[in-house]
Amino acid sequence: MRIRLRIGFLAMLFILSACQHGQEDVKSEVPDNAIKPESINNPATASSTGSAEDMLPVFKFETETYDFGSIKDGESVTYDFKFTNSGKSDLLISSASASCGCTVPDYPKEAIAPGKKGAIKVTFNSKGKTGMQHKTVTIIANTVPNSKVLTITGEVK
Repeated sequence: MRIRLRIGFLAMLFILSACQHGQEDVKSEVPDNAIKPESINNPATASSTGSAEDMLPVFKFETETYDFGSIKDGESVTYDFKFTNSGKSDLLISSASASCGCTVPDYPKEAIAPGKKGAIKVTFNSKGKTGMQHKTVTIIANTVPNSKVLTITGEVK
């Protein structure tokens, strides 16, 4: 009976020490190129003067759709979706994701000041694709609404 009690006690001690050890090792890793929370100036707060919506950054794209026409299977097409920040505070893009692995967006990682221009470069690789193509890129930024969808279309022969 005493041996069982000692073994049970040692097992509980081991389990408790293992749980505490795991908690000490937990870290939050943030990539070096991530936008730091302190760099985001959200003008839509109670302390803002005027309407909060008037103070926000605003995307103004030259076009939100691009038709690349006809291309051969295996060709790549690149298009720059040009925009201006027509708002009154810095525009920060936090992410850009494509609807397909064949489409790759590249976006500015630095803040776009009011009145300044930027571009989101979208590359479509047609390898293995045939027929009409419709691909989207969703941009997440500190705007209202916080997402914008850009579209590329065309035919792969």
